[in-house]
Amino acid sequence: MKTYENIYTVLSQADDFISGEELASQLKISRTAIWKGIKTLENKGLVIQSQKNKGYRLLSGDLLLANSIQARVSGLTVLVNEQSISTQIDAKTGIDLGHACNSLYLSPNQTAAKGRFGRPFFASEQGGIYMSLRLCPNCHFSQVKPYTVLVAASLVKAIHRLTGLQCQIKWVNDIYLGQKKIAGILTEAISSVETATVTDLVIGVGINFAIKDFPEELADKAGSLFQENASISRNDLIAEVWKIFYETPENDLIRYYKDQSLVLDRQVSYLKNGQEISGLVTDISDRGELHITFPDGSSELLSSGEVSLTSW
Repeated sequence: MKTYENIYTVLSQADDFISGEELASQLKISRTAIWKGIKTLENKGLVIQSQKNKGYRLLSGDLLLANSIQARVSGLTVLVNEQSISTQIDAKTGIDLGHACNSLYLSPNQTAAKGRFGRPFFASEQGGIYMSLRLCPNCHFSQVKPYTVLVAASLVKAIHRLTGLQCQIKWVNDIYLGQKKIAGILTEAISSVETATVTDLVIGVGINFAIKDFPEELADKAGSLFQENASISRNDLIAEVWKIFYETPENDLIRYYKDQSLVLDRQVSYLKNGQEISGLVTDISDRGELHITFPDGSSELLSSGEVSLTSW
């Protein structure tokens, strides 16, 4: 690890101040290197209290540490790009470079993030989690698992397990805490038309982890997992999400997705051929499709698009 990462690791595990002399001795580096490392951490948004004759104490913030996450999730390769345009692009570039399957691409921010339907996605300079997982299903189109559903369930389950907070899922890919969106998921497939096979999948996840300020146009819609000091690190949450994703049976995650759904048993509206249609969501299939029932008793299976809750 880099010097400033080692300093962060020590500070994050300390209960009180730790002196520069102790840091230098423990890490076997000079006091000057400690000072430079502290400045680097502060430039990355961490808040560190410095007090004469006491040393340093970490007040808030964290670093994305690939080694820490890899150690907790078997078989996962983690790469961090601190100057990412988009982790989705990083993952697709990794395919061209021959990176292994089950590679996770992380960044503390993104300069050109995109959401569903190519919409711009707000990415904060600090306090967010932006990551993309590359998988290699190599299966027929019809056999592709409902990965967006599985990742959404894994994220909500990880948040509850680590913090006790209960989030809910707005079909199909938005995570809400209360009435504000705190996370979104984007799944993209790379396929072979000749063999009707999905060769690669890139699952992007953006999480408002500890963001205090949003653009004015998002302030009423976007929320953050933590408003004040976070009780866990971003590394903790990232590792827990993918640990649950890989280790939990698919049926259990699908059941959890349904249990935490915002739309199940509620009236929704959606657009079809330019017309707004309303109905009751009576079920969610194991592939993540909405079963919509209408007042006349007819029904429809909705597999894509967006829905709006008739009442909130």
